[in-house]
Amino acid sequence: MAQSDLANLLNEIRACRVCAGALGHEPRPVVQAGASARVLIVGQAPGSKVHASGIPWDDDSGERLRDWTGLSRDVFYDPTRVALMPMGFCYPGKGSGGDLPPRPECAPLWHVRLLAALPQVRLTLLVGQYAIFRYLPARPRPTLTEAVRSRIGAPPATVPLPHPAWRSTLWMKKNPWFAAEVLPDLRAGIEAALAD
Repeated sequence: MAQSDLANLLNEIRACRVCAGALGHEPRPVVQAGASARVLIVGQAPGSKVHASGIPWDDDSGERLRDWTGLSRDVFYDPTRVALMPMGFCYPGKGSGGDLPPRPECAPLWHVRLLAALPQVRLTLLVGQYAIFRYLPARPRPTLTEAVRSRIGAPPATVPLPHPAWRSTLWMKKNPWFAAEVLPDLRAGIEAALAD
């Protein structure tokens, strides 16, 4: 896919209004991609702060994710190096226990085309249960903790991660192996993927 084709696809995604009737607010699809991106981060869905700013991962979860990955803001927000593709491109709204799940229309509608436009991706991070359960083919399906710890069903260049919301602090306390084992490997993998 030519760079102009990718630009057209990104414009098409950002103009999408497929879920407009299901949201209580105006859709604002959030995505970042460049044809030369080497790292792909498949997230969950924008939160309310990201919906307001239009910048992916522009919240506390993004700060935590950047800390986990060791990526500076400059590199993280460089579409020529890092692509950011959520399971749901729009803020799904608030539920009783936090944000609602990603809208189900987005991934089937956009992911195949966007992935085809990212031929240079060397490392994919699956952040949160929605991305993990969509892209890890393991049967029986592992729990999130099992998927992160053992990478059950994950291809070699794929790293499942918990969602970096504030709740992950509690999860990390219960699972100290994450900081001790997974994060150093993650940072090394990202460094290798971005190396020329």
